[in-house]
Amino acid sequence: MNLKDYLAVSGLPGIFRMVASRNNGLIIEDLDEGKRRFVSSRKHQFTPLESIAIYTDDGDSTELKNVFGSMLEQLEDNPPVNPNGPTETLKEYFADVLPTYDKNRVHTGDIKKVVKWFKYMQERNLLDTEETT
Repeated sequence: MNLKDYLAVSGLPGIFRMVASRNNGLIIEDLDEGKRRFVSSRKHQFTPLESIAIYTDDGDSTELKNVFGSMLEQLEDNPPVNPNGPTETLKEYFADVLPTYDKNRVHTGDIKKVVKWFKYMQERNLLDTEETT
């Protein structure tokens, strides 16, 4: 699964594709409309999905692509829950997807983001199980 060109931008909903980098920000592309626009680094923070990891019980972490892979594998048997649902439901779902996640360091808001991002990308057929180098 290749998350290299996808990023979350603070203050903007959804996931975007990075098109180009400038010294004062990024040019991003909306995944729905395909429109490109400049986003200033003075106003926004950029988080590449490739750099995100989830803390695990063993003191280490696992990459977001591995969590998404597990969610894809369980898609039919255990579909993603509503990210705005009850906290306990979210935690139970996430424990099924990643049983070793650190319950003290991974907050409910983190789980909500992961579920929202997964649904967003899955609805647009941007997730695949093939490993790219």
